[in-house]
Amino acid sequence: MPKTERKWNATDITDQTGRTAVVTGANSGIGLATVDALARAGAHVVLAVRDLRRGEAAAASVRGAKGSVEVRRLDLADLASIREFATGWRGDLDVLINNAGVMNVPEATTKDGFEMQLGTNHLGHFALTNLLLPHVRDRVVTVASGAHRFPGARIHFDNLNLSGEYAPMAAYSQSKLANLLFTLELQRRLTEAGSRVRALAAHPGWAATNLQGHDASVVRRVAMRVGNRVLAQDDRAGALPTLYAAVQDLPGASYVGPDGLGEMRGAPALVGRSRAASDPESARRLWTVSEELTGVTFPQLADLIRTTGA
Repeated sequence: MPKTERKWNATDITDQTGRTAVVTGANSGIGLATVDALARAGAHVVLAVRDLRRGEAAAASVRGAKGSVEVRRLDLADLASIREFATGWRGDLDVLINNAGVMNVPEATTKDGFEMQLGTNHLGHFALTNLLLPHVRDRVVTVASGAHRFPGARIHFDNLNLSGEYAPMAAYSQSKLANLLFTLELQRRLTEAGSRVRALAAHPGWAATNLQGHDASVVRRVAMRVGNRVLAQDDRAGALPTLYAAVQDLPGASYVGPDGLGEMRGAPALVGRSRAASDPESARRLWTVSEELTGVTFPQLADLIRTTGA
């Protein structure tokens, strides 16, 4: 019988000794699985978490790693916390992994008045990335979702907070579409700046994590619980697309997801995205609006060239 080609997995990660990574939302699920795999490969990994106690417990669960882990506080729903984290950063940062997120939560706002899902999933990571970018040496990986393809998914430029028309799934799909448009425009700006830093995106397919446990709908929570048991892959498998994007030699703006049916599960591979997620004009417009809302802008050309050695 012909040999079946072995699928890529975490044991294929090249030696990460001497490299530093930041993973947001790293105290459980895909984030913690990402931390564990990178630390085992030799990296120094910073768990950027809102709850330090939970972060320390998560860090303590990473045992037998060749690398090291560290916990720092970061609340992506608070621009002041994001600025504090970035201001306190010293030295090089090889990989920034924008993993944290909330999904289908009841209507709420961040400390700065942004709709919670857009504010946490997109605007918080937008601000963090641009503030840290002068330190980044290699790449930025942002975790998106197949939810960017939900019917009717779009950026509500006329009402980003969805005031008066809030629906949990519409808000979530908007935030995940924003993740992909952000990656697209970030890569364009990096290329234009002459930087070798790459912006990539990944999605986990359906992974059994606690992300679905905060759904605003009881019916969806029950359905998600059943799906997690029957259809989903575990968090370690769900982390593989993120890890693949973080360590493999891929073109900027690449999007990685599972290679199985419907991109729900499977080994990491390059995948497609919706037409809306590929629109450069929407990407530029969202970037401009995000700068206005957060007060954070793309770093100066000289900063990027100096830090990346371009």
